Amino acid sequence: MSPDQIGFLTLLKKEVKRFWSVLGQTVTAPVITTVLYLLVFAQAMKDRSSAYDGISYTQFLLPGLVMMAVIQNAFANTSSSIVQSKIMGNLVFLQMAPLGPFEWFGAYLLAALLRVTLVAMAMLAVTLPFVSLPIQAPWALLAVFLLSGSSLAVIGLIAGIVAEKFDHIAAFTNFFIVPLSFLSGVFYSVHALPTLWYQASHLNPFFYMIDGFRYGFFGQADAPIALSLAWCAGFFVLSSAVCLRMLITGYKLKK
Repeated sequence: MSPDQIGFLTLLKKEVKRFWSVLGQTVTAPVITTVLYLLVFAQAMKDRSSAYDGISYTQFLLPGLVMMAVIQNAFANTSSSIVQSKIMGNLVFLQMAPLGPFEWFGAYLLAALLRVTLVAMAMLAVTLPFVSLPIQAPWALLAVFLLSGSSLAVIGLIAGIVAEKFDHIAAFTNFFIVPLSFLSGVFYSVHALPTLWYQASHLNPFFYMIDGFRYGFFGQADAPIALSLAWCAGFFVLSSAVCLRMLITGYKLKK
């Protein structure tokens, strides 16, 4: 193998070990949070009809909760890793290694995807005995999952590069990731919103991630699946272009 390939695999292994060593925090905690959301909202809204024919509100809710966890954990994995390396001072060792920008990009991205895959599988394993979910469009489901997880992993990389300390990541999470997640149709159909908020929801990329993921299970969604896939792909391409530009130029990475 070439030095770049060895460097890529080493960084990937390091990133996987990093989240694996605290599996209770990185995988178990999101599962517990999702189960709590499901219990509370399923009980509180049990008499509410779903937006889709033949689908209960609990069934409608679960895919949104899973994708919300994917979004938040993909972002957290890459952003926390970069900032942690900055604070601990070991980022310089990565810069000295035989790693190009594409190796950095690929290793962080794949590690985040592995983490969110474990999170999603654990959530579904825990909840599926109580909530049945059909899978009507498996390829659309997989495509939306990969594009969404990848996009937020890249956004996490960008945030980690820009941030100087964990407070900056917390601000990015609190003012961008969490609000857009909660306003993306996780707990409701956007068709129930007033006209202004309905139109605003269609400018939120997270809406298309959650809506497209939901389509994979039910074959029904608030937006056409082609539009959701286009938004997810476009968001990934745009964020990747920005991130790779930062890595190539060494923006806020080189002292």
